[in-house]
Parts: sequence; C-alpha cells; structure tokens
Amino acid sequence: MAHVQRMSTMMLKTLRDDPADAETASHKLLVRAGYVRRTSAGIWTWLPLGKKVLENVSRVVREEMDAIGGQEVLLPALLPKEPYETSGRYEEYGDLLFRLQDRKGAEYLLGPTHEEIFTLTVKDQCTSYKDLPVIVYQIQTKYRDEARPRSGVLRGREFQMKDSYSFDASDEGLAEAYRLHREAYTRIFARLGLDYRIVSAVSGAMGGSASEEFLAPAAAGEDTFADCPSCGFAANTEAVTAVVPPVPETEHGPVEELDTPDTPTIETLAEHLGVPASTTLKNLLVKVDGEITAVGVPGDREVDLGKLAEHLAPAVVELVTAEDFVGRPDLVRGYVGPQGLAGKAFRYLADPRVAPGTAWVTGANKADTHARNVVCGRDFEVDEYLDVVVVEEGDPCPRCGAGLKLDRAIEIGHIFQLGRKYADTFGLDVLGQNGKPVRVTMGSYGIGVSRAVAALAEQTHDDAGLCWPREIAPADVHIVAAGKAQQTELALDIAQRLSEAGTRVLVDDRAGVSPGVKFTDAELIGVPTILVAGRRAAEGIVELKDRRTGEREELPVAEAIARVTG
Repeated sequence: MAHVQRMSTMMLKTLRDDPADAETASHKLLVRAGYVRRTSAGIWTWLPLGKKVLENVSRVVREEMDAIGGQEVLLPALLPKEPYETSGRYEEYGDLLFRLQDRKGAEYLLGPTHEEIFTLTVKDQCTSYKDLPVIVYQIQTKYRDEARPRSGVLRGREFQMKDSYSFDASDEGLAEAYRLHREAYTRIFARLGLDYRIVSAVSGAMGGSASEEFLAPAAAGEDTFADCPSCGFAANTEAVTAVVPPVPETEHGPVEELDTPDTPTIETLAEHLGVPASTTLKNLLVKVDGEITAVGVPGDREVDLGKLAEHLAPAVVELVTAEDFVGRPDLVRGYVGPQGLAGKAFRYLADPRVAPGTAWVTGANKADTHARNVVCGRDFEVDEYLDVVVVEEGDPCPRCGAGLKLDRAIEIGHIFQLGRKYADTFGLDVLGQNGKPVRVTMGSYGIGVSRAVAALAEQTHDDAGLCWPREIAPADVHIVAAGKAQQTELALDIAQRLSEAGTRVLVDDRAGVSPGVKFTDAELIGVPTILVAGRRAAEGIVELKDRRTGEREELPVAEAIARVTG
C-alpha cells in the first residue's frame, strides 16, 4: 500500500528497558522506541523511524532557508588541512579534530565546521559586487572527537548540522542577512514545536561581533543561561556582565598580618577567622601561554574558566600544577596575595568586584599567614579588569538590576556576525562599483538538526514515551489493529483510505503480538494521533486518542477518517 508504513514489514524493534548507560530522557526513549541505535561511543545509526524524524526537521529547515533566498550546496566532509592551518583553527581545535592521512601521506581532517571552505568556495564563484549578496547553506554531517560523548545524540562525535553563511559587500548588508536568519530561525523552531529562548552569547572560537544563541530549556541541557523575570533580559552566563555597586569611601587601617595555620582554602580561612567568605580575596593562579598569571575574585565566587579563556583568546589558559611552584619561593601555595607581587611575580587580573578602594583578607605570601585590610589601589594594583566570575542565581540583571534566574538548556542554534575575519584570512574581495576591490563581510548561522530531535524528545515526552509535534513526527496517525483478522482488515482499509487522502500513516498490523504490547508501543513511539481498531471493529466503530492530551473518543470509521484528515 502506497505511503502506508506497516510495522509487520518495518525494521523496528522496541525495548522494554532503558539502555544501561542512558542518563537523559531523549537517550532512553529514542533507543527504546527504535529510532536510533548505538554504533560506538558517540556514533549513532538512525533507524527508519528516526531517519523520518531527522528528515522532517531538515525539511522545515530547508523550507525556511530557501524562503530567505538561501542556496543549498553540499561541501565535502573530508577536508584538506591547509585552509584550517591558514585560519589557525587546525591547532585551535586541538584534540577535537579527527585528523588522518591518505595513502600518499597528505593530511586531512573530518570537518567540524566549514567557514574556511565556504569562504574559498565563494571566492572562486563570486568576483563582483553584482554577485552579492549571497546566502549559501548545507545540511551536513560534522565531526568532533568529544572526549566524553554522552546523552545519546545530544553530544555525539558525529552529528547533523545546518550551517549557512552570508556574504555581503557592506556592513549594512551583513546586518540585513543577520536579521533574515534570526527571523527564519524563529519560524523554524516555532514550526518544530520547540520551546526556545534567544539569548546574547559570546562568539568563541568562531570570532566576530554580534552573536546570539537559540536555547531549548531542558534539564538535560549542558548550557546555563540567565533569564530576568522582570525585564526579559536573557543571555548565556558567559555573556552576562557584572553589575558592580559603587564603593563607599572608607578609611581602612594598615595591612595587618594574621597567623592562620592550616587555612589554604577560602572555606578554612573564613571558618578560622569567623568572617564571611565574601570579605576574602581568592587568587587563582593560571598559566597564560605558559606565564604565571593571577586572577582575583571575591572569596565566595568562582572563576568561570570559559569566560577567562574567552577574554584571553587566542592565548592558551591552563591551571597551574604543583610543579609550577617548584623553584618559586615567592609563590606560597595556598597563601598567595597580590600585595607586593602583582606586576613582579605575576600579571594580576581581577573581576570588577575587586574595585579600587575595596579591602580584603588575602594571602600574605608567607606560609600559614594571611593579611587583613589589603586595599585595592593602595596595597596592590590590578593590571586588567575582566568579568570572569561564574554567574549565580540572584545576581543583578545588567539591564534592570532585578535578580537573575538560571536555567539549563540545550543549544539548538547560534548566529554570528563574523565580519571580515575569514575574508581577511583568505583575501575574499570582489570588484566594487568603483572598480576597486571590496573586502567581503560574512555571517555564520548554525542549527543542530540532530540535536533538535533530541531537544524535542526532552521537552515533549511523558511517562509513557515520546510525544512528537505533528510537523516532525514519523507519521500523522498510528493505527493499531488489536489482533483479530477482522480488526486487522479494518485497520489496513482505514490506512489505505487515509493514505490516499494525503495522511502519513503507520499501521501496527503485526500478527502474534498482544494488544497490550501494541498499545504500549504506540504510546512509546509517540505519533500525535492513535487510532485503534479494537473490540467494536465489527460495528464499524474505532477509537481515536490524542497522544499528547490522552483524550479518547469512539467514532464511526467515516467520521474518524474525516476527523484525522480534517
């Protein structure tokens, strides 16, 4: 029967139990419902039902990308290393890159992302301002050698991604392309049925200026974002700027050394002195391109190493080790303070909360000794202020000052105004209206296609199984033949009639499978509408069930078909 998916002939095996290594709902349910199977760590096979869902997401993405003038291409996944060496990302990506050689010893990589190749492709194809603006995109498999792939298809070593790039001859053109993508993304995620937030973000290794993430709130998410319930401000925590209250003018006494044995941590120090941790100064030692650097933050806060690395990029930031203290009598482990050492023993960076005029309890650069009344601007200087503190629940909103709320989310999209970073790297110019070369400006825009599938599973499942929005479900209706020959015959007849009306149908016509198992599988698979040819099939009566709401209704066959197709 055309367009009817019959479970009696489909390669589909559902599981009663969760995979032993599964921690997230999407991982458990996509495996149990027969959508994906693990091939090896971080590598997944998309089975027939899963492939349909993946293709439905891709279809929605394609339709909206085409609507803004995007042109689809397909670049190779196997790429020469030279363009990535030229951009510097061959080294920047480090162990995340899959590197390989061909039989002649030439070096290649599996593409983690394609800015370099898109830039070179457009350089070859577009030579005049008349060829611009242009938006080019692909839906392609990407590869990253994750150290700890987990959460099923949420964090794999290969994954499906839509990446698009805009090329313009002016900054105004880039701003327009960015706007078009932003609006297209809102339509895409609305059609997919995702609950999402648009948040301010940092550009990271991608470079560029304006940057926003599209996040799907979910407990399984690996991103944390800050949301202001008062004014609507939202940002990735790495993009939240600190609100620092003014420092009152206060007379501080002289520096006083304190005997503080066995207090190498903020917690032990605060307990020993009976003072709040917020009055102490934590000095985290790191190596920046191998050079010892200290980062000062209030003792009750943590340094966000991601923020720090972002500020100092492309320098490499590493935590110091015990070996780094060898031969450095000026650095007393656990008792380092900035007074007298900043600018000599190390460069001193600090969070804006360590403002001039603030006084602290900090290390005295002597074993078992701390110092009180160490005043910023009097007893030590800060070489550079960087916003590097981990954002916490209740921190003031940078827009209105209200307390921020923190939530977990899955990143499903990211848009960047790259500017001329890659155009400069590869000399991407076009001939301008005045006959002189014009440097092209670029935007980069990504959507995690396979991640969107997992995000939807996380957001829409219930205790019984998956619960897909109709736009991306593998079928519109799941017909269950309870088991008897007459019930199966009716189910197949209804399936054919629905299919001829343009409805996507999955029919469970398996023989020898109990009705209970079929009903359980229908709930687990998660098609939006379930139609049961059961005990009243002989009367021409079937049951319709809405998978999401659980509402049931018995109807004559003709009325049920009209309801499904209407």
